[in-house]
Amino acid sequence: MGKMVALNNTRVILSTRCFSSSAKYFAGQNLTEKIVQKYAVGLPSNKIVKSGDYVSIKPAHCMSHDNSWPVALKFKGLGAKSIKDNRQVVMTLDHDVQNKTEKNLEKYSNIENFAKDHGVDFYPAGRGIGHQIMIEEGYAFPLNLTVASDSHSNTYGGIGALGTPIVRTDAASIWATGQTWWQIPPVAKVELKGRLPKGVTGKDVIVALCGVFNNDEVLNHAIEFTGDHIDEIPVDYRLTIANMTTEWGALSGVFPVDGTLINWYKERLNKLPQPHPRVNAETVQKLIDNKTQADKDANYAKHLVLDLSSLSPYISGPNSVKISNSLADLSKQNLKVNKAYLVSCTNSRLSDIKAAADIIKGHKIAEGVEFYIAAASSNVQKDAEAIGAWKTLIDAGAITLPAGCGPCIGLGTGLLKEGEIGISATNRNFKGRMGSKDALAYLASPEVVAASAVLGKIGGPEEIGGGAVNETQTILKEVNDSKSSASASAESDSAVEVLEGFPKSIEGELILCDADNINTDGIYPGKYTYQDDVPREKMAEVCMENYDAEFGSKTKAGDIIISGFNFGTGSSREQAATAILARDMKLVVAGSFGNIFSRNSINNALLTLEIPDLINKLRSKYKDAPKELTRRTGWFLNWNVETATVVVRDGREGEIVLEQKVGELGTNLQEIIVKGGLEGWVKSQL
Repeated sequence: MGKMVALNNTRVILSTRCFSSSAKYFAGQNLTEKIVQKYAVGLPSNKIVKSGDYVSIKPAHCMSHDNSWPVALKFKGLGAKSIKDNRQVVMTLDHDVQNKTEKNLEKYSNIENFAKDHGVDFYPAGRGIGHQIMIEEGYAFPLNLTVASDSHSNTYGGIGALGTPIVRTDAASIWATGQTWWQIPPVAKVELKGRLPKGVTGKDVIVALCGVFNNDEVLNHAIEFTGDHIDEIPVDYRLTIANMTTEWGALSGVFPVDGTLINWYKERLNKLPQPHPRVNAETVQKLIDNKTQADKDANYAKHLVLDLSSLSPYISGPNSVKISNSLADLSKQNLKVNKAYLVSCTNSRLSDIKAAADIIKGHKIAEGVEFYIAAASSNVQKDAEAIGAWKTLIDAGAITLPAGCGPCIGLGTGLLKEGEIGISATNRNFKGRMGSKDALAYLASPEVVAASAVLGKIGGPEEIGGGAVNETQTILKEVNDSKSSASASAESDSAVEVLEGFPKSIEGELILCDADNINTDGIYPGKYTYQDDVPREKMAEVCMENYDAEFGSKTKAGDIIISGFNFGTGSSREQAATAILARDMKLVVAGSFGNIFSRNSINNALLTLEIPDLINKLRSKYKDAPKELTRRTGWFLNWNVETATVVVRDGREGEIVLEQKVGELGTNLQEIIVKGGLEGWVKSQL
């Protein structure tokens, strides 16, 4: 059973089978669970980790960039004196490398000196973007778990690593103790069916995915890519696709470890000085000898299918990754381009630079267009110089920037001005991100960006020779989803150990805040965010007041908030969690959460549960009732921690309205809550 989705010249079969965590523990593990199993610590003997479980993880590596100094200050504030494992930590400078002010140079110096004092691997400004360095230098390696205090750590999935972002408190915890916590997310299988047509790139694939599945289908999911011809997708394309799973809303995006990837590493052995500490004949041979893949009976929350053969070049925007346009359609609009960009961790590798140079060779950048280029790393730039691609771009009129993030994040030279149109091979085109909020930003492949820079308008390589962009024909393929059906499974009959001081069950009346996308400004007003002396009583008073001024009068201590989808989106302020705790509410339930809110909640000892069935039941119950922003439901939730089961009863009639299995809250996570949050736990470890 599937739903057919059409996008311009693309036909997609969406096959979605949601496996609720209610009572199903499958025998097999998917690839994400297998990698987490390897890097989880403190598990009970014979514990097999599954989606939904809270676990403590000891990642292979943890990267931080320009935010290393704020992390260092938090690290010191915890009372830590030395980094637990300085081989685990990597520091890079990449975001604001064009900034030569005394203040920024002082911060950079502080980071470098801190790294030197603690014996941490450090890469200075100009060496490259942190994610590229993590891959080049082998920190992120197939089948390992590597985290970074940056949202685009998903990139590591392109080489078969599980890369996922963390917040600064997590980074400080890893520095101090070697570990932090993670709740294993639901895992979506994304099947890339068929073969890519000529002229279609990895960027076109992920732009199409973001535009077709634009209703949060993979929000806060881990993604595993599969496909009958996935071995034909080059590693650089995989890195681009994995990188932008962040924009798609996912926490990770992992490609399989296959012959294509192994050959990519074999080729690298001839380029790297040997023996390299992490990428060498021994580590590559171990990868060959210990291939890991998902079990055949692994569980996936969703199965999405994209027919690659139906794709043509796609462009994202303006100002949203959820809007995808075919190149053919935009080309007809003759949209004048003011600025073009070949920068960032998404599309500035050697193959990207060469592809752009091949388009531009023999031509000049159009008058009135500024074309900015920055390699993903100094190594990439040297390689591009060696093959002549870098010179080709400069001779055509491109403006060079140092290896780093720069205009991708709205820093340094070349930002968009009011009324301008920019086309970029970066990953985000949020309104105002790359300059003026009154500019229009589009995302495309390096080939389309280069062609547009020459044409002076958004267009494709075919037009440089006087031709027209080809319009592909719609292709539809059937999808047999029988393999995704629920296989025989057994209940987990082992009880979760409950630590002394942690409740065996949590119970309270559900308070319905019936809205999606309640942001952190709604939960805790921004005017208080940077006031460091707001007392707990005041935090409790203003909690949720921007969402509903009556919230305070309708709720009491011990209540449980139940809300819609993407609760806690927006700013990363920790007070959104601590304000709810100040009202003596220990638990929030929602259809889904903003990822940073989820991490800030546990880090501050606020528990969260994702139960989409519950919010849907309540919405059905009150669909014909007068609208109330905050409503006492008379339904009482009981979370039995020992059995990892939630039961919801109607308090008036006593009947059970929902009974569901949830992720196990292991003793490691319980200990963090008992200690008052992650910082308290770290201090106890020190």
